Amino acid sequence: MCAAQCPNPGTTRSTIDPATIDKSKTRPAGVDPETVTISGYVIDECYKPDEVKTTDPADPAKAHPRIAEPGQYPFTRGVHRNMYRGRLWTMRQFAGFGSADDTNQRFKYLLENAKGTSANTGLSTAFDLPTLMGRDSDDPLSMGEVGRCGVAISTIEDMHRLYADIPLEEVTVSQTINGPAAVIWGMYLAMAKQRGFDWNKLGGTIQNDILKEFHAQNEFIYPPEASVKLVVDTIEFQSQFVPRWNSVSISGYHIREAGSTAVQELAFTLRDGMEYVEWCLKRGLDVDAFAPRLSFFFNSHNEFFEEICKLRAARRIWAKAMKERYGAKNERSMFMRTHVQTAGCSLTEQQPLNNVARVAYQAMAGVLGGCQSLHTDSMDETLGLPTDLAVRIALRTQQILAHETGVHRTVDPLAGSWFVEALTDRMEEDANQIISDIDDMGGVVGGIHKGYFRRSIAEAAYRFGQEVEAGDRIIVGVNAYTDGNEEKQVEILQISHDVEVKQCERLAAFRKNRDEDAAQRALDAIREACREDKNVMPFLVEASLANCTLGEQVQAMADVYGRYTGGPEW
Repeated sequence: MCAAQCPNPGTTRSTIDPATIDKSKTRPAGVDPETVTISGYVIDECYKPDEVKTTDPADPAKAHPRIAEPGQYPFTRGVHRNMYRGRLWTMRQFAGFGSADDTNQRFKYLLENAKGTSANTGLSTAFDLPTLMGRDSDDPLSMGEVGRCGVAISTIEDMHRLYADIPLEEVTVSQTINGPAAVIWGMYLAMAKQRGFDWNKLGGTIQNDILKEFHAQNEFIYPPEASVKLVVDTIEFQSQFVPRWNSVSISGYHIREAGSTAVQELAFTLRDGMEYVEWCLKRGLDVDAFAPRLSFFFNSHNEFFEEICKLRAARRIWAKAMKERYGAKNERSMFMRTHVQTAGCSLTEQQPLNNVARVAYQAMAGVLGGCQSLHTDSMDETLGLPTDLAVRIALRTQQILAHETGVHRTVDPLAGSWFVEALTDRMEEDANQIISDIDDMGGVVGGIHKGYFRRSIAEAAYRFGQEVEAGDRIIVGVNAYTDGNEEKQVEILQISHDVEVKQCERLAAFRKNRDEDAAQRALDAIREACREDKNVMPFLVEASLANCTLGEQVQAMADVYGRYTGGPEW
């Protein structure tokens, strides 16, 4: 979810009492705030060879094994030997609003505006809040939210309209959804089957990272254990039937949007990924059968070098964990392939045109950090859903970065910088300590039940807020360089209530025209699969083909798993 989908994206939505937050972990007294990163690292005035563990002081030009060459373990310098010289990153633009027809038109607009670029283009789908929560558009709890923050999808018919005339075997499709991810993916695969597409040729990603929902975003449906079981179902199904698909995008983005530091984002994200690996191994899956299709999703915030080093450290930590902790033999199992999105929580409604510059710098950090795909936020996302103009500027920002700046001409151009290598080492070391602490809690699920993740993020968000209020952290146009005309400077996209009315009418007609007995049999089969602990994916695909709605399939699983409202720590 990007800023446009989540009002006040930088706010941690938690029931933790602010009075219990540890306020002592602040910047050391006497330290100039201008020397301190967002994560709290005090940066030295100058860095030298003997301060960097990954270089040889006697020969600084000699690469250390922890750095290695691009495309070589532990992939600090990138997962591919020639990186962007061989292939530019995928320019993936996030889109979704109103009806499936509205979003389909935006997809076609994006594809048309991407023509002529040497980068591959990907479509990234944003869903509205009812869909994200697994509820049909006519559910009483959906009232007033249909199509507002993303596209409304309740049926396989909606899925057909969403991707109408899109050559699904030629573009990659990303779907940003988590709680009902298995159902939405099953519906997509059923739609592709009806259109005659070969599953072996479909490429894309389903976000499907439920653990970070318990940490930060709250769009969970089932208890943690059942939720992770469903993720494992999708990973197993993908490895057998949809070989080019990324079955989960392990996401630190939303953790950062909720207020975490870069180091917390790094550690929590990678430990979430390890949790999925461990559950898959318990299922009896071969690590090299599924790990190559795991992917990651990181935030790129304003602290330029910290963001670059975060991605370099992430590749090294993940590669070592897959090789040494889980015994992976296939080199591709050790690749940390990542999508990066610029920081929605950094965008300001004051002087919104400034967001164009913020996004450009954040995008460059993602590229210099070695991402495989990139989304640039639109300047107006803190005010509402992006307009066509804002979306085009965001895409052009990537194209300028790719074709005018020259950043693609050499691999990992900041490698060997004593500062960059020292900060990469420091972030790796601190993230590994957090990962070890989570291990001691019994893993991620254990940490969720203890309230560890939410409390840690709340404390980081509190400290950042205090720094901004004190003026120690300058936000241009907000607490400095104001000019008295800070508010609306751009047009805002408005979603008509007619979208909800028409969507509910289509849904009523869809139910009326289906074979009700076949639909109920398919829902019963889902319940039986859940009770018998079977992989539920084949049954979800069949239910979509039988014209069961999103809400019906989600509820069929809830009939067995129950719905989760949070433990006493929440």
